[in-house]
Amino acid sequence: MPHPPPTADRTRMHARSVQLGGFKRADGLWDIEARLNDMKDHDYPLSSGLRKRGEPVHDMSVRVTIDGRMNIVGASACIDAMPYESHCDRIAPDYSKLVGLNLFHGFRRAVKELFGNTRGCSHLTEMLMYLPTVALQSFASEVVDNEDTGHKPYQLDKCHALDSHSDTVQRYYPRWYRGQKTGQESSACNLNSKESA
Repeated sequence: MPHPPPTADRTRMHARSVQLGGFKRADGLWDIEARLNDMKDHDYPLSSGLRKRGEPVHDMSVRVTIDGRMNIVGASACIDAMPYESHCDRIAPDYSKLVGLNLFHGFRRAVKELFGNTRGCSHLTEMLMYLPTVALQSFASEVVDNEDTGHKPYQLDKCHALDSHSDTVQRYYPRWYRGQKTGQESSACNLNSKESA
């Protein structure tokens, strides 16, 4: 369903694009990548100099190489366009510290500890937060999502539609369906329905 139309005339002041991709490598590893590009639709004066309309203010990318268990075995960051030439890009080599982390076990917390605030580039660090779900979607191409392997599918209980008590899980993943919620959540629902009656 699309957004309702804007209620006033407007002028775009900024455009950001983020491209995400997962690549299966011939050596059995996977490359998970993110690239961010910021541009303005007008000439943009910066303290470091004027950026002409359409010239990138930021063009940055990160790549991690992972094994089948989501362990990071290689990492790199590139900063090709930046507001502060020869200053912003100094931090890129520090992103090799990602090696040894696991995308599914404490990754986001570790990223904040390693690169939060002035310890990293805010844009590179922001992109890292996308990588676990990009990896998951990349791996998803390798398996049938409801194949009964005896292990609970990763996606269950990660969003409202796939709550193990939902009719979605009952229909598509019946082995993992847990029936109606009971207790406090159920009472809250009953209370709401009494109030609306």
